[in-house]
Amino acid sequence: MNKKNYTCGIDIGSSFTKVVVLGYEKGGKDLTLLASSYVETRGVRLGYITNVDHVAGTVKKAISSVENVLGFKIKNAYISIEGINLSSVVSIGSSIISKADQEITELDVHKAIDNSEENLDTPNKKIIHTIPLSYKIDGKDIFGHPESMKGIKLEVRTLFITCLKQNVEDIITVFGLLNINILDIIASPIASSNILLSTKQKTAGCALLDIGCETVSLTVFEENSPIYLITFPFGSMDITKDIALGFKISLEEADSIKHGNVIGADYSKKKIDEIIEARLVDIFELVNNHLKKLKRNELLPAGIIITGGGALINKIEEIAKRELKLPASVGTVDQQTNNKLKIKDSSWYTAYGLALSSKENFDNQNIYNSLGVDVKQVKGFFKSIFSQLLP
Repeated sequence: MNKKNYTCGIDIGSSFTKVVVLGYEKGGKDLTLLASSYVETRGVRLGYITNVDHVAGTVKKAISSVENVLGFKIKNAYISIEGINLSSVVSIGSSIISKADQEITELDVHKAIDNSEENLDTPNKKIIHTIPLSYKIDGKDIFGHPESMKGIKLEVRTLFITCLKQNVEDIITVFGLLNINILDIIASPIASSNILLSTKQKTAGCALLDIGCETVSLTVFEENSPIYLITFPFGSMDITKDIALGFKISLEEADSIKHGNVIGADYSKKKIDEIIEARLVDIFELVNNHLKKLKRNELLPAGIIITGGGALINKIEEIAKRELKLPASVGTVDQQTNNKLKIKDSSWYTAYGLALSSKENFDNQNIYNSLGVDVKQVKGFFKSIFSQLLP
């Protein structure tokens, strides 16, 4: 296989780090799974890197496993980012049309988007993605792109997905130490949506609810773009803890019960269901409150799609439908895609979504990366350090 003919996604979760490498077999035309691995994550808490060296060791171990299968070194990868401060904010910017004939150019659009960024007040945050949501020309709403239209003043309403600055810098440091080129840093829910959500769903209006080990993220889509993202500081591990406390058992046994794998013991099914449902109801109540703020409660035609390790909990669809009064389903990919990519379960969707990421995917959703310059600068820093260490 051509060593350049692959794409790698690395999902650093609070519980596990997963690596997926996709590519084309010799003579093959379809993208397929070439190698995958996962290891327990060390040095991450609530989505944040707490120990750079431990995370670097974790990623190195996971990467080494796929490199042994592939027979060559991984040099480039798409990386996920998450954390309880991963969220979105909307800002409005404007620009005066520069051409004498008042025709709007791409430069005018970028000036308006830049102005919306200048109007932000997000201390200690780093912009991960920039997404123009809507435009006005001379105060009037327009549909589609404003380029080639005419006017005096262009306004743009822009969504910015941001994360704690330190977390972004720590991720770049980790991969600088490993000498792996970061092709892009992508918010985990955006990566998952690459493989889980269709254009039809994202255009009609839907929500992606990712229930991870220590965090839960809610991302709302409309007109084929994300319009809202927020992360909550709890996850499926809290259900495990509730069960452990309720039955006075170990976390390992509680986790097995949570997923319906009760072995060697006889526990009250009614009590188990009550404990699990109580926590899920709390999660869905919080989700509904945020949908109300957006004025989208009970108004998402494509419903809510649930993913992450917590999506494997029994009856979660039923509880979501009842509490949110929306269509609800556990996220799945079509059978043809699954046969090619061999996806193990929903906890792998982010890693696969990362490996499927490309400039074309983001262009289709009007999503712009905001970290390119930072990544290049840090790569340059590590190169200069390494060169000083050479004899």
